[in-house]
Amino acid sequence: MFSFIHLLPLFFFLSLAAAYNVRPTFNVLSYGAHANRFTENSNAFSRAWTDACASNTGGRVLIPRGSYVLGPVEFEGPCKGPVDFIIKGTLEASDNPADMFRDHWITFRYVDWLVVTGGGFLYGHGRKAWPHNDCAKNSHCKSLPYTMRFDFVNNSRIEHLNSFNSRSGHFNLFSCHKVEMSYIRISAPYWSPNTDGIHIGLSTQIRILDSIIKTGDDCVSMVTGSQDIEIQRVQCGPGHGFSIGSLGGSKNEDPVSRITIRDSSLKRTQNGLRIKTWAPSSPTLASDIIFDNIVMINVNNPIFIDQQYCPHNLCNSKAQSNVQIRNVTFSGVRGTSSSQFAVKLQCSRNVPCEDIKLKNINLAYHGPEGPVASSCINAEGRSYGFQLPSGCL
Repeated sequence: MFSFIHLLPLFFFLSLAAAYNVRPTFNVLSYGAHANRFTENSNAFSRAWTDACASNTGGRVLIPRGSYVLGPVEFEGPCKGPVDFIIKGTLEASDNPADMFRDHWITFRYVDWLVVTGGGFLYGHGRKAWPHNDCAKNSHCKSLPYTMRFDFVNNSRIEHLNSFNSRSGHFNLFSCHKVEMSYIRISAPYWSPNTDGIHIGLSTQIRILDSIIKTGDDCVSMVTGSQDIEIQRVQCGPGHGFSIGSLGGSKNEDPVSRITIRDSSLKRTQNGLRIKTWAPSSPTLASDIIFDNIVMINVNNPIFIDQQYCPHNLCNSKAQSNVQIRNVTFSGVRGTSSSQFAVKLQCSRNVPCEDIKLKNINLAYHGPEGPVASSCINAEGRSYGFQLPSGCL
């Protein structure tokens, strides 16, 4: 017999849905923000965030259409409920010289159940900052700000955002857990310095999906403590490719493991699929890495393990890395290389690479140096299926 008690789960579900739908909206215009391209709006944005974060049911911070100048701002939790940060308009970095050498522009910190979305635009105005980036020749160079940082953010989504001309990297994830990024559009010139698209460190269960990254440095870089990272359907180029590392530059680095990049493409990038470690280096581990179904279009160094990474040529060429690289699969990598050596596995003499697998590799080269080739140093593993260039394992 049907009774009222059978309706209780439905009522509970509807009450949750109703609670979500009635979450209050905190419009930054109501806090004094002005979309006039010259008023600095950090205080208005901060007050809207504070009220949304303090709402018992959670809240929605709304940035309507228009252009808002914003200085460095931090949105901190923990919050009492979920918060949606909805960017409909355009956020433009302040040109105040005091804001130039900061490690952040927009930061979310200590927040759970955050959604950042809206289809809006982030303009870092990096062209004003790039002349100050002299890190290639100055080891004491000053930091430039990432466009958007996420520190200690969990169970969250970042989606439908557009980032242009960051001063340093575009997005940085530090110590985050269960974060999904999708439908992200990133753009900066190929020559812009240190403009990583998405940089990940000490973070777990991160997914990056259905995005386009055109920038001057790594499209996605994963450093110490990056674990359970999944990248799918991402278009990269220009840029430096998908990079794991650099690793081993500091003591006691956490391992990097369980990285999967698949169903993606690279076009005219400096590197393709790269694992890079310092030499000399402190010991750590990079393992359980899969690159699958990747299309290359005129990519330099399409498959590259570089355990002699030294970007400014200040290293001892005889030094060896102590980073162990283990269980790495390159499968279904195909297209064209802009360099003769389409496969380069340059591993460490101290800790040779172990269990490297090349499966169905088809990379053509049509340049003047000769036929496409591969090079393997201190690399142990096997080749399977079709191999162009012929396998060196």
